[in-house]
Amino acid sequence: MISGRARVTVCAAAATLMTATALLPLIDPATWLLQAAFLLAVQSGVGAATRRVPLARPLTVAAQALVTVGLLTLVFARPYALGGLVPGPQAFRHIGEVLQSGATDVQQYAIPAPLTDGIRLMLVGGVLLIGLVVDTLAVTYRNAAPAGLPLLALYSVAAGLSDGAADWLWFVVAAAGYLMLLLAEGRERLAQWGRVFGGAPRTPGGPSGPVAPVRTGRRIGAVALGVALAVPLLPLPAIQGGLLDGTGAGVGTGTGGGGTISAVNPLVSLRDSLNADQDRTALTLRTSSDDLSDMYLRIVSLDDFDGTTWKPAKRHIVEVPDRLPTPAGLGPDTKRAQVTTRVRAADWYAQDWLPMPYPPSDVRVGGKWRYEPVGMTLVGDHGENTRGKTYEVKSLDVQPTAQQLASAPKASQSLRDEYTKVPDSVPAVVYRTAREVTQGASDDYEKAVALQDYFASTGGFQYDTEVEVGSGPDAIARFLRDKQGFCVHFSFAMAAMARTLGIPARVAVGFAPGSPQADGTVAVSLKDAHAWPELYFEGVGWTRFEPTPTRGTTPTYTLPDTSGDAVPDLPQASRSAEAAPSTAPSESASCSADDKKLEGCAGALPLDSGQQGGGGTPWYRIAAWSALGLLALGVPLLPMLWRLRRRSVRLASAQHSAAAAGAPGRASEGPAGAVRLDADDPLGPGAPADAASRAVTEAAVAQVLAVWRELIDTAWDYGIVPDDALTPRRAAERIVRIGGLDATAAHSVYRVAGAVEQVLFAPRPRAETGLAQDVRLARAALRARSGRWTRLRAVVAPRSAVRAVWELSDRWTARSEDWAAHRTALTQRLRMPRGRQQNG
Repeated sequence: MISGRARVTVCAAAATLMTATALLPLIDPATWLLQAAFLLAVQSGVGAATRRVPLARPLTVAAQALVTVGLLTLVFARPYALGGLVPGPQAFRHIGEVLQSGATDVQQYAIPAPLTDGIRLMLVGGVLLIGLVVDTLAVTYRNAAPAGLPLLALYSVAAGLSDGAADWLWFVVAAAGYLMLLLAEGRERLAQWGRVFGGAPRTPGGPSGPVAPVRTGRRIGAVALGVALAVPLLPLPAIQGGLLDGTGAGVGTGTGGGGTISAVNPLVSLRDSLNADQDRTALTLRTSSDDLSDMYLRIVSLDDFDGTTWKPAKRHIVEVPDRLPTPAGLGPDTKRAQVTTRVRAADWYAQDWLPMPYPPSDVRVGGKWRYEPVGMTLVGDHGENTRGKTYEVKSLDVQPTAQQLASAPKASQSLRDEYTKVPDSVPAVVYRTAREVTQGASDDYEKAVALQDYFASTGGFQYDTEVEVGSGPDAIARFLRDKQGFCVHFSFAMAAMARTLGIPARVAVGFAPGSPQADGTVAVSLKDAHAWPELYFEGVGWTRFEPTPTRGTTPTYTLPDTSGDAVPDLPQASRSAEAAPSTAPSESASCSADDKKLEGCAGALPLDSGQQGGGGTPWYRIAAWSALGLLALGVPLLPMLWRLRRRSVRLASAQHSAAAAGAPGRASEGPAGAVRLDADDPLGPGAPADAASRAVTEAAVAQVLAVWRELIDTAWDYGIVPDDALTPRRAAERIVRIGGLDATAAHSVYRVAGAVEQVLFAPRPRAETGLAQDVRLARAALRARSGRWTRLRAVVAPRSAVRAVWELSDRWTARSEDWAAHRTALTQRLRMPRGRQQNG
C-alpha cells in the first residue's frame, strides 16, 4: 500500500502536470506534455528515493536539481555533453542558444505555435522547474499551501496568452490538481497522529464515510471551485490591453512550409523610435535608382483590422523562393523599372523582418529566413534577425499614371471581401467623414487622393509624435476630432476610411526615405520609422499613399497635372542630425559621390557570408566558461577523490598501530574517516585503570576497525555488498567465497577479521602488524578477478562513496537537532518570568 509521503509526491507531480495542461491550446502538437510527464516522473522519483535514504532536505533538493539538469542535457544537448549527460561549456552554450531561439519563436508564432526545439525546451524546462519547486515545498518541507504560488505562476502564463472559449476548463483542471495536493498533504499530516478511522456508514450496511476533516476539505474545495468559476461571469470592470493581449499580432494557421508566423506588434516600437532622444542610423543603403523619393523600406503589412487596431493577418510562410513572384495585381501595361539596392544593418539593429523596397523580386541574404507570399515579406527563422546583416534586394519601381489608377477595374470579390472588411464597432463618424471628404469624386482613385489631401493639407491636421497611439473603437474618432497625431494615426484613419468606401486597404510599416550622404550612400535612421496606407488597384497592385504631413514623400501619381515623370523634393522633416548629409565618406562605403550606380560600387557593401564583427571573447566569459568546465569535470570525480582520501587515511592509521590492551567496546566510524568508540560504551572488565592506557586501547581498537571498514568497502566497490548482520569471521568467509580469492588473499582477509575479533572480544587486545598490507593484497586479488567495467567503476564511481552522503546527512541532522535544542532553550528562557530568570 502506498505510503502517505509517496501519495503526496505523486499528487505534487500530478498537480504540476494538470496545471501544465493549460498550455496545451498554445502549442501544436501536444506531444511535449508526454515528454514533460516522463521527465517529471524521474525527477519526483529521485526526490522520493533521496528522502527514503534519508538525505538532508537541502541535499534532496540538490540531487533533484542535478538530475533535472542532466535530463535536460540528455534531451536537448546530448551531442554536446560528456557521455550525453554531463553538461560542459559547449552544452550550456547550446542550451542558451536554443532558449534564445525559443524566446524569438514565442514572439513570432501565432497560437497555436509549432513545437520548435526552443519552445519545447521552454515548456519542458518550465514544467520541470515548477515541479521541483512544488515537490520541494509540498513534500520535502511538508508545506503544500505555498506550492500553489508556482502553480499559479504556471497557469498565469497560459491564461495570459490564451483567448480560447475553454479557458474555464483548464482552470478547473489546474485548481483540482492543487486541491488534490492539499487534501493528500492534509491526510498525510493527519495520519502522523495515528490511525485514520472512517466515519459511520451513511446507510445501514454501507461503507463507512471518509474521515471528517477530509470530507470537509472536499466540500471546501468544491465550493471554492464553484465561486472561482462563477465570479468571472459577473459584470465586473474589464482590464484590456497589454503586450500579451489576445488581440496581439498574429499570422494564422496553415500547413505551408515553415508553418505559420506571427509578429510582435511593430507599432509598439514605432512611436518609441520617433521619440528617441538620440537618433541613430539603423540602415545604410546604396541603390541603383536615381530617384530616392520612393525608396521606402517596407518591413511588414498590417491587413487585419478589428475596429481597434491593425495587425498582421495569419498567413502561411514558406521557404524563400529563388526568385520572388510578380506582385498580385500588377499588370503588364504598367511601367516599371528594376532597382538593385544593397543594404547594411547596424550591429545594434535587430529586426525580425527584413526591411526591403516594395515589391521585391529577388533577395540575397545569409542566414535562416522564411517568405510570407501575401505580404511579400521575409521573416527570420529560429532567432534570425537583421543585426549586422548585409543583403541585396532587387525590386520593381512601379510607375503608374493617374489615368491607369483612375480607370482601374474592380478587384476580385475575394480580395474585396478580405480587404474592405470593417467591424461594426467602427464609429459612424468615420463613415460620415469619409463620404464628406470624397464627395464629388467619381472613382476610387479620386477618393483615395481626396483622403490623402484631407489629412496631409486641407483638413487642418498637425503632426505630433507625443500623442498616444490610442486603443478601442473610438480611437479613430478621437483623432478625427482632435486632429493631432503621427504616422500611425494618419495611416490607420485613411486605411479605415478607404475600407468604408469599398477600396481595399491595408497599412505598411517600415522606413521612409533616408538622408543622402556625400559618398553616395543613404542613411536611414530611427526617426525615419514610418507607417503608411497601401490601397489596391487592379492592374497596379498595392499602391502607396502618403497622408502624414511633413513626413515621407507624396507619390507623383497623386499630384495634379503630372504624368508620373516628375520627382518631388525629399521632405526635410524626416531628417535627423545624425542622418544629415556628410562631407566625408561613411564607414560603410568607399565609393565617390559621383558614382551612384550600384554596379560601380560592388565592393562598397559586400554581402556577408557568415557572422560579422567580433573583437574576441571577453576575458570574463572565458573565465566563466572555464570555471563551468572545471566544475563539470570535477563533480563526477568527487566520489573517486573522496574514496582515495578515505583509503589513505584508514591505511595510514594502521601503519602506526601500537600494542593496546582493553576489553570489548562498540565502535562506529567517525565523520573524518577514523573509527571511534562510543563515549558511553564501557571497555569492560580488564580495562586499564589509568587514562593513558585507556587512550592507547581506544586508539588500537579504532585503527583495527578502520582497516576492517576499508576491507569491507573495498569488497563493496568490487560488487560484494556488505551484510552488517554477519560476524567478522562470517563476513570474511563471504568475501573470500564471492570474490573467488586465492589462498594468499584469503589468508590476508582472515587475518584482518581475526584482528577485529581480537580487539573486540579478547580480554587484553594485542597489536597486529601488517594489516594495511593485507588489505592491499585483498584489493589486488579482487581487482584481478573482476572485469574491465567493474575495475573502472571501482575507481571512478565506487559504490562505497555513498557513505559520504550518509555522513553529510548525519551531520546535518545533528546540526539541526542542536539548533532546535538551542532555539527551544532560548524560547523557554524568554518566556520565563523575569523573577525566575534572575533566580535561575
